[in-house]
Order: sequence, then C-alpha cells, then structure tokens
Amino acid sequence: MNIYVGNLPYKITENDLRDLFSAYGEVTSVSMIKDKMTGQSKGFGFVDMPDGAEGNAAIQGLNEQAVQGRNIKVNEAKPREDRPRDGGGSRGGFGGGSRDGGGSRGGFGGGGSRDGGGSRGGFGGGSRDGGGRGGDRGGFGGGGGYR
Repeated sequence: MNIYVGNLPYKITENDLRDLFSAYGEVTSVSMIKDKMTGQSKGFGFVDMPDGAEGNAAIQGLNEQAVQGRNIKVNEAKPREDRPRDGGGSRGGFGGGSRDGGGSRGGFGGGGSRDGGGSRGGFGGGSRDGGGRGGDRGGFGGGGGYR
C-alpha cells in the first residue's frame, strides 16, 4: 500500500519517517520529495507498506498526529496521473513556443507557435497564421507569422 504523508516538518529525515511507520508494520520504502534546485524537503513524501491492513492501521494511527510540532496528514496515495506533454504552459505562465500550442490561459505565451501563439491573456508572440493572431483575448499579440 502506497501512503501519502503531508505537512511534514522540513527537518524530518527518511529514517525518522520509517521509524514512525515501522511501529505499525513492515515498511518497504520511504521517499521524501525534495526541491530539485535546493535539495530542501517540500514537506511531503510517500511510504510503502506491503500489508494493506498494516498500512490502514498506520493511516488511522498517524493522521493528524503532531510530529516535530506539525500535525501530519496521512492517507492512501492516489495513483499518479500522467501529465500531458504536448507543449506550452497552460493556465498561467511563460508557455514558450511549441508546435501545438504555446502558453494558453494567462501570461507570456511566448513566441512562434505553429498553431496559434499564447491565447487568453498576455504577450502572445508570433504565430504561423499571421500577425494579429498571437495573444488572443487581451494582450500584446505582436509578431508576424512565418508563412
């Protein structure tokens, strides 16, 4: 059983987490999620326990318990959903140019998208289909297409 553990203190270690859960049964793995750039904990992690009954006992026993001054959140982990990889940041932020879509829905769509530049708010950049199309719905469309 894969268990999500959130609201962790930033100073907790994987060994500390393993010790907490080992009181309820066998722990096969512990992984703390860390920032790629700084290496600092993001305040959550996952614990894998092979026995579902032991995993459920750990969830019941540890959820909302104070650990190093913070009440941790413990529940069964949801399956990880695949993230789309078809281009640009959608719903806010620095989308960049891509073949199928640039950044959509807010902010800095970015240059040279084949099918349309940044749409929905802001700094669309150029698009294949002509000058005015980038930056649809408010903001600085600019740029000519590359026809």
